[in-house]
Amino acid sequence: MDTNNLTYQFKTSNIVVKLIVINSIIFLAVRLIAFFLGMSPGELTQWFVLPERAGSVLLQPWSLFTYAFLHFGFFHILFNMMWLYWFGRFVLNLFSEKRLLTIYLLGAFFGGLLYLVTHNIFPALIGSSAGLIGASGAVTAIIVFIATYTPNTEVMLFRFRIKLWQIALVLVLLDLVLLPNSDNAGGRLAHIGGAVFGFVYAQQLQKGNDIGKWFENIMDWVENLFKSRKERPFTKVHRTKKATSKQKKNTSKDTEENQKKIDGILDKIGKSGYDSLTKAEKDFLFKAGKDD
Repeated sequence: MDTNNLTYQFKTSNIVVKLIVINSIIFLAVRLIAFFLGMSPGELTQWFVLPERAGSVLLQPWSLFTYAFLHFGFFHILFNMMWLYWFGRFVLNLFSEKRLLTIYLLGAFFGGLLYLVTHNIFPALIGSSAGLIGASGAVTAIIVFIATYTPNTEVMLFRFRIKLWQIALVLVLLDLVLLPNSDNAGGRLAHIGGAVFGFVYAQQLQKGNDIGKWFENIMDWVENLFKSRKERPFTKVHRTKKATSKQKKNTSKDTEENQKKIDGILDKIGKSGYDSLTKAEKDFLFKAGKDD
């Protein structure tokens, strides 16, 4: 197998890289196709942009997700993908790729939903936008999610060590402060919607409630639709010997001890950041995440 093949490299990349590649390909493709057809990018993508009017969204409900894969210009996509790369890696240190994709897509959904609701309720916003595009809401959800889950994790920025919660707080406050006088009020509302979702998701997850599980199940169902019968998971029925009470007790004890160890590591991350973990603790957490 040629490991230098671009298709192979894409398939073996993590979900953060895949999202960046998909966004970049769409960005370039839209502009090239629009150029050769003599159209504007806006005309070409009008059925994938999130409209301002609720009635229009009923005709294109997919736009609540597809708008997050479209961008205005080079710097628009550049900064969104840079934020996604930086903070997406922190999420993947602790969680599965499927969970990151769930945060991204639901962050886009709730960001778009807040945009839609506000632009149909508040007089100052009605008719103020031609539609919403950009991954900012989805990326903000990822930033706020990991900053809420591991607030004291630190990053280096211009020789200064800054905690994740400080970065997230500054970004959200900027959106709130600039919202009243912004030419991009729709985009800032999408940021806020994504931030609220990311915050709530992380807090619920800390309490043991996975509010994104239903969406992961939907993604699994959709994925299975495109798989051949050989690739689909199947249920194998066979007889097994009943476990003795001693075996059940030992298994339960091991599970309880593992959970206590995981909780202790997560508490340490919350207090001192991910970098404070030892290699053994990082390996144990990674293995536990894979087993789940």
